[in-house]
Amino acid sequence: MPSRSTRLAVLAVAAALVGTAAVAVEPAKKEAKLATATFAGGCFWSMEIPFDKLSGVVSTTSGFIGGTKANPTYEEVSEGGTGHAEAVQVAYDPSKVSYAQLLEAFWHNVDPLTPNAQFCDRGAEYRTAIFFHDAEQQRLAEESKRQLEASGRFNRPIVTQIVSASAFYPAEEYHQDYYQKNPAHYRAYRVGCGRDARLAEIWGKDAPKK
Repeated sequence: MPSRSTRLAVLAVAAALVGTAAVAVEPAKKEAKLATATFAGGCFWSMEIPFDKLSGVVSTTSGFIGGTKANPTYEEVSEGGTGHAEAVQVAYDPSKVSYAQLLEAFWHNVDPLTPNAQFCDRGAEYRTAIFFHDAEQQRLAEESKRQLEASGRFNRPIVTQIVSASAFYPAEEYHQDYYQKNPAHYRAYRVGCGRDARLAEIWGKDAPKK
């Protein structure tokens, strides 16, 4: 009869083998393959919110795109000399939210009729634009714009640009999730800038809920 120490050793080896087998047969978890979308709709503080609300959006990042200078600062972009637009870059799971849904959220949160401005903010850095990352995004963006133009909703042309995405530079950390970090100041800015009033005027029942 094996000794107690021998039995314990055998049991330990058996347990280790069982554990190894269990690990070997456990199916690997598939990670969601994320896609990227980029939109400019005026102050990026206000453009994170509509996408953060969508199920399937993993993250939003405020930053700058469409300019000529690498790694611009907020001050440089605000001075208007770099050619960048304030924008948000959206990481999303296409199996949970479609690019068409992102486009719908974008349109209903911008004034697509005013060039180089959004609400109280003036300058090319506040222009509206859809920066597509592939041919399918370009097709969907252009189709959504055509549908809006043909809807008869507006008596002025849509000036929102649809252009290929270029280098995107995240803004300084204090700009990220600003509406969450500084809710009172953000709300005062949003109301003072007239954003919600103008969106209601343009989009009516389709305007974002406050």
